[in-house]
Amino acid sequence: MTFGPGAIAGVPTSSAGGRVEFLLARNAVVRDFHKGRLSRLDVCDAHPELLRAARNLGRSTGEPCPICERVDLVYVTFVFGTRLPSGGRCVSTQAELDRYWKRKDPVACFVVEVCTECSWNHLDRMYPAGAGVPVERRSLHRDRVRSGRDR
Repeated sequence: MTFGPGAIAGVPTSSAGGRVEFLLARNAVVRDFHKGRLSRLDVCDAHPELLRAARNLGRSTGEPCPICERVDLVYVTFVFGTRLPSGGRCVSTQAELDRYWKRKDPVACFVVEVCTECSWNHLDRMYPAGAGVPVERRSLHRDRVRSGRDR
C-alpha cells in the first residue's frame, strides 16, 4: 500500500491494499472475559446507533454470542470514503455492497459483529473496495473457523 492523502483518512490509495481480519484480537478479548479479567461492562458496550443498525440491517451469522450465548450474532457492514457521509454508510444488501465495489473512488469497508441482546461488538474485518480493487464475489458474511472456546 502506498502512502498518500487517502491513507491519512484510512482509505487505501492503491489496489494492493489488503483485507485485515481481527479474529485473534477478538479471541483474546473473549478469553479474558471468560477468565474474569474483563467485566461485561468492558466488552458489552455497543453504541445505540450500532445496535439500531444491527437490529434493522444486520445479517445473522448463525453463531451464538460469545458473551451471553443467548442470541445469534449479526454482521453490520459500514463503508467509508470520499463523497460519503462522515459517519460512513451502513450497507444493507449484497447489491448495495456490489455498487461500492464498482466505484471509481476508493472506499474502506468495515464489518462489525454485534449481539443485539447484551451489546457485545467487535470489529470483524476491514477491506478496501472500489478504485481498481479487483471485484471478488464477497458476501456480507462468511464462514470462518473459530476456536472451540468461542462456541
